[in-house]
Amino acid sequence: MKHPAKEFQVLATVTDYTRFCGLPAPAHPLLTLIDLELARNQPSPARLTPIVQQLYTVWLKRDFKGRLHYGHQSYDFSEGVLGFVAPGQVFSVDEMLDVSELSGWMLVFHPDLLLKYPLGQKMAGYGFFSYQVHEALHISAQEEKVLDGLMATIRDEYERPIDAFSRDVLVAQIEQLLSYANRFYHRQFLTRRAPERDQLSRFEVLLAGYFAQDGTLPLPTVHYFAEALHVSPAYLSDMLRSLTGQNTQQHIHHALLEKAKRLLLTTSLSINETAFQLGFEYPQYFNRLFKSKTGLTPAAFRRSAN
Repeated sequence: MKHPAKEFQVLATVTDYTRFCGLPAPAHPLLTLIDLELARNQPSPARLTPIVQQLYTVWLKRDFKGRLHYGHQSYDFSEGVLGFVAPGQVFSVDEMLDVSELSGWMLVFHPDLLLKYPLGQKMAGYGFFSYQVHEALHISAQEEKVLDGLMATIRDEYERPIDAFSRDVLVAQIEQLLSYANRFYHRQFLTRRAPERDQLSRFEVLLAGYFAQDGTLPLPTVHYFAEALHVSPAYLSDMLRSLTGQNTQQHIHHALLEKAKRLLLTTSLSINETAFQLGFEYPQYFNRLFKSKTGLTPAAFRRSAN
């Protein structure tokens, strides 16, 4: 079945995100904190095209009147205020969105912020970042007070001049925020039966699970995932492109590069050993792919991060 082509706007960096929202450049290259009351009067091009962001977003929104479209379903804010988006996921908003009374905050951070920390490995375990969750998290007044307090500490650190400890402190604060979110999430959803996974969610789980494995694995192919989902490779790529703006191979490359970055920054493996562990038979192919996607060779990326 042929899916109609769509236009997608890709936000690859935190600066892309603030520019898209009509806000000043971020104080930190990998993280920003947005006051939604200040941002609500900005024009919203998100109404025109779906947005693909290669960033994590956590938001607490009050007086939000409208619906988000998340993946290819609606994301329900009618009862909840706390929402989450992971890198590579797609969202857009209703034409009738009313933000005239919107308030709250939005934390936006790049996955590279977490690469050298255990939190980077744990992110896949936070179920509220999954496409399977189609409703915002409802929190009590006391829970909201806790989150606002945590956000105040993050804001205080974010507004300080960057020094050698800034990233350590920010990552620790984000982990604390997500730990509380995990507690609230399980309180709300633990007793509910999980909805049946659609193909997009199933692909997301399969892809994350494949690259979470340790040791040397062969490079996964489009055919591998298509077979696991019981669809043809052409259908899978067409379906993913229509829903996310990227085909199967592009999703694989994105996940592969995220794992490559983690190995480069958290292990002492040589560049060649890293390539072999990722499944490349020839390291030069790994070098070529890495540079084409990041603008840096693996060696240069490792040096720049250190």
